[in-house]
Amino acid sequence: MRTIEIYDTTLRDGSQGEGVNFSLEDKLAITLRLDEAGVDFIEGGYPLSNPKDAQYFARVRDLKLRHSRVCAFGMTRRRGMTAAEDPGMRALLDAGTDVVTIVGKTSAFHVTDVLGVSREENLAMIADTVGYLTQSGREVFYDAEHFFDGWKLDPDYAASTIVAAARAGATRIVCCDTNGGTLPDEVVRILAEADGALQAAGCPRLLAIHCHNDCDLAVANSLAAIGAGAVQVQGTINGIGERCGNADLISVVANLALKLPGYQVLAGAAAKGSGTAHLTELSRFVYETANMSYRPGQPFVGSSAFAHKGGMHVHAVAKATESYEHIPPEAVGNSRRILVSELSGRSNIAALVTRPDVKGDRGLLDAVLAEVCRLENEGWQFEAANASFDLLVDRLAGTFRPAFEKRSYHVAVESRDGSDVRTEATVKLAVHGEVRHDVAEGDGPVNALDAALRKALAAAYPDLARMHLLDYKVRVINAQEGTAAKVRVSIESTDGDAVWGTVGVSENVIEASWLALADSFHYFLARG
Repeated sequence: MRTIEIYDTTLRDGSQGEGVNFSLEDKLAITLRLDEAGVDFIEGGYPLSNPKDAQYFARVRDLKLRHSRVCAFGMTRRRGMTAAEDPGMRALLDAGTDVVTIVGKTSAFHVTDVLGVSREENLAMIADTVGYLTQSGREVFYDAEHFFDGWKLDPDYAASTIVAAARAGATRIVCCDTNGGTLPDEVVRILAEADGALQAAGCPRLLAIHCHNDCDLAVANSLAAIGAGAVQVQGTINGIGERCGNADLISVVANLALKLPGYQVLAGAAAKGSGTAHLTELSRFVYETANMSYRPGQPFVGSSAFAHKGGMHVHAVAKATESYEHIPPEAVGNSRRILVSELSGRSNIAALVTRPDVKGDRGLLDAVLAEVCRLENEGWQFEAANASFDLLVDRLAGTFRPAFEKRSYHVAVESRDGSDVRTEATVKLAVHGEVRHDVAEGDGPVNALDAALRKALAAAYPDLARMHLLDYKVRVINAQEGTAAKVRVSIESTDGDAVWGTVGVSENVIEASWLALADSFHYFLARG
């Protein structure tokens, strides 16, 4: 078994992604989660770049990490001064980490045209920096920036930069596909040449890989590099990062642990029995902390990664899950989902219905499928509306017993002087044979309807106080119709324990909202 080191740079490289911003507390919380997951190295940031990163290194010392080693990140010394004189070196030492990652120029083009120094001075900057930090008691990883592009441009000079770092004491030479434009076969070929150059110079040959995703190949390139002998892989959780992002460590780890034989990863989590089983949880924690939306189609951990919609697929999965699943979803902490739509077959319906008496009724299942197809043709969608689907089944089975009946509703919006906007809703319901006629105000039409419904039902159903709305979404279905287009309203509700979704469709957004809202109330009251 080859142990592959997992080096996470979510807190530094990942935070460079558009729309990504971590507070100090966010960075500390993610550090703890990465440690729990068994990640080997956590790159905390550049202590000289901003006060937050400096504070992070001061605070992270107080965390009781069980496995992970925190790394400070910095650059080679500035030209025209010694490493000991460079304030960047002092900041790296003051960070107090036992590992320091140093980035330096590998491409001759970047040395002369971007950095603006001679080739010889660049080599001295690399050697002086790595040597100074090593002599100061730090383990040094050397990030060879633009490694692959530099190697293709001038392999001899690129080789001299990594040899300079290795001879000065760097324990890892990190080959960076900084522009993200290298292909897997190029990665394998160039890593072999780099390994040969280190061997010829009598240097340790411990290569690492750091890929960006501009060709959507960061994970593939990382795996190719590991196959070619790399001992460490760098990346970010969920692949966040500058431009198109970095290699997604979620996919890298899952592939190494579950798909490729002979590799061991997350060794720090093995003793705790977690390993890959918490990858979904880790992925979603980072999304939530960064205030980012999940990617449904994200491999291994996305909500759609093990979702089945086509009728033929669902029928096969019901017999043998491996027919359309490459791994059990539980292996990465995910779960299987069966979707219902106009593409579904009877197997989808049977898998989703919760009532045993319906599962065996082929005629009723066919009726439900036909109604789903009809409604989806009109713009309804039940994939995220499990409660509306259950109520549809009950209505077709003739067993729906409404907790209330709508007689009428009215919503009024009044604007005074263009600033004071008031919304009022009136509902007339039949509840246990009694007609209730109530009015309530709200912050908008849906909020006012919700308040009026609760007011009318509170005496008969006091448990409604436990239920509230989590999310409300409106989607225009046939935009070409302009203001006469149909809209689909999706509502997500909870009682503090369960979460359920409902849907409504109409040319009138208030009516669509009423349908989804009423279904949410009916579902909750039927369950109670």
